[in-house]
Amino acid sequence: MKTTINDVTGNWKNVKNKCRTTVNKGYSELDATPSFKKSLLISEHSPIRLINVDWSWPDIEYWLSTEWSRHKFEKFISTQRTDRTGVDRNDKPQGAMVNFDGYANAQHLIDSWRKRLCGSAAKEAQALARDFKIKLHDIEPELAEVLVPNCIYRCGCPEFPNKCMVWKTFKQNNPDIDMTSIRERYDAYNKNIFK
Repeated sequence: MKTTINDVTGNWKNVKNKCRTTVNKGYSELDATPSFKKSLLISEHSPIRLINVDWSWPDIEYWLSTEWSRHKFEKFISTQRTDRTGVDRNDKPQGAMVNFDGYANAQHLIDSWRKRLCGSAAKEAQALARDFKIKLHDIEPELAEVLVPNCIYRCGCPEFPNKCMVWKTFKQNNPDIDMTSIRERYDAYNKNIFK
């Protein structure tokens, strides 16, 4: 669709060793296992902030870039300034196309995707969030798998008014999972995304 993952920086061995420091253990040369990565991302301990993702969404609507710009990560959006484009910015509609580059650490991604994968978000924002999640899965699968809507994370919808059907549909489609298990909720949600 739209997402290009430009770069993923930071390494999991370093993340793991920062975790070891916090529990008074020495440096280890062993790589972090997928299970460790997933556990750490779910627990959201601070060393996950050492993993950063740089991505691009070319040619998205200006209003959509503004919606995404509300989140706490670095973003670089092509200008509509008259002196740079030669077109009076007052004449540009909300649907004018811009280029959007984002740069976020793992914690910022988790926080932002909880809002933009929500059924209450604009459909276009949801589509970009899903596309990003799918593209990231090829590079950092454990990180992609913890990008879930707020209702999946919280085990219920916190939005008001509660008009979104994501949580209700999720519960109906997954009657056999333990809803109190965050791993089971995440796995069930991701089963439909990555099929």
